[in-house]
Amino acid sequence: MPALPREEVAHLARLARIDMPDAELDHLSDQLTAIVDAVASVTGAVAAAERATGEPVPATSHPVPLTNVTRPDVVAGVLTAADALAAAPEAEDDKFRVPRILGEDA
Repeated sequence: MPALPREEVAHLARLARIDMPDAELDHLSDQLTAIVDAVASVTGAVAAAERATGEPVPATSHPVPLTNVTRPDVVAGVLTAADALAAAPEAEDDKFRVPRILGEDA
């Protein structure tokens, strides 16, 4: 018998107000059972490791340690507003002048 029988999956679908055909309920029941089995397998492995070492296994969010790959935020060589406006095709009142994209009524 699956860990999550079809009737329980149908009940969960009704609670979530999801209309699921019978074939999809069967398929989802099998998939959820596989997920529950995988979680039980990991839980068993952790318990075995804790029994063998006598130490608790710390919880992790990722199997491989992650490191930050960003660089430090250092200010260097900034473009001034005057330099940016000097390179613009058109400028007016210390702002970029751009073509109108909306109609006259907007």
